[in-house]
Amino acid sequence: MIYLDNAATSWPKPESVRQAIVEALDQYGANPGRSSHQMAIQTAEMIFRTRAGLARLINAEAPERIAFCTNATDALNLAIFGLVRPGDKVVTSSMEHNSVRRPLRRMQDLGAEVITVQAERTGVVNPDAIRAVVDGAKLIAITHGSNVNGAIQPIATIGRIAREAGALLLVDAAQTIGAMPIDVREMQVDLLAFPGHKSLLGPSGTGGLYIGERVNVADLEPLHAGGTGLRSEDDMQPLELPYRYESGTVNTLGIAGLAAGLKHVMTLGIDQIQAHHGERRARLAAGIAESGATMFEPEQSGAADVVSFGIPGWQPADVGSVLDQAFGIACRTGLHCAPGACATIGAGPNGTIRFSPGLTTTVEEIDAAIEAVAAIASEAMVRS
Repeated sequence: MIYLDNAATSWPKPESVRQAIVEALDQYGANPGRSSHQMAIQTAEMIFRTRAGLARLINAEAPERIAFCTNATDALNLAIFGLVRPGDKVVTSSMEHNSVRRPLRRMQDLGAEVITVQAERTGVVNPDAIRAVVDGAKLIAITHGSNVNGAIQPIATIGRIAREAGALLLVDAAQTIGAMPIDVREMQVDLLAFPGHKSLLGPSGTGGLYIGERVNVADLEPLHAGGTGLRSEDDMQPLELPYRYESGTVNTLGIAGLAAGLKHVMTLGIDQIQAHHGERRARLAAGIAESGATMFEPEQSGAADVVSFGIPGWQPADVGSVLDQAFGIACRTGLHCAPGACATIGAGPNGTIRFSPGLTTTVEEIDAAIEAVAAIASEAMVRS
């Protein structure tokens, strides 16, 4: 199997991730912050180290500003449902994943005003289009890197626009954290939602929300209430970070695996990882383009490690089945939970065929995928 679906979930994980999970399960995986015995203390220390490592990765002000969530969707739901009220104005883009679109639609139905800025055909949003509609907005919610075609949004510029307008900036970093540099202070990001199971190389069921200093935690309502190990005498949810947003027992085993994945990423170095992805992506996109496929490229350097295309005469789902069954290639087809993005880049209503290499993808595997696409494209020309 040639695995080209890393934008959905990275695979294979480093061996250290499996080992960390087993070690936590076998040796110390108690309930952190609830007891004073040695196993609970060891678990709490592991969770703090992971939180601190994530804070360093994105240059957060302090570790406690990282609240663990079950995935990026959970984090986005916390940010949107926690902040937006009926009557509030939110600005978003046409390139968003359903993890942003659907919560915003629910709040729109409850009386919030949601303005969707149309991105360019490449998938990139013009910051001036956001500036034109941002007055009075409470929140700008936008993806960093598109899961459909890899387009990278100008987050730092949008961050300045948000500050000027007095709005908060929520960024969906599902496709970028662990794969390219992110500095939340330099980019002026107030809330950053991220998964642990993609480029951070951790297991599923992990992720988090960075909560910046401009966010009033009293105004950011938690999705859940319950035991936090803090202020147990009070029947109100505490205001302290990160406990306000971590009711109940956290995913101890998952966080142990995430810690190992994060260590692997930091050891390799973000710059080296980004360079690796860039080389593989460029080779893959160029080779597929030569086959006569229809390319949906962002036409920018430094795009996320995603290549989307179509083959004339074929439905994306059918191509995906042939790639799997005849060539042993795992990929993603369809709308990628982002129908607005597919429509923006001209790939609606059936979506695209998406290849997303990973850290372990070899040049030989890239070339094999190119040859497979060329064979299918040649068959399409014969049939036509």
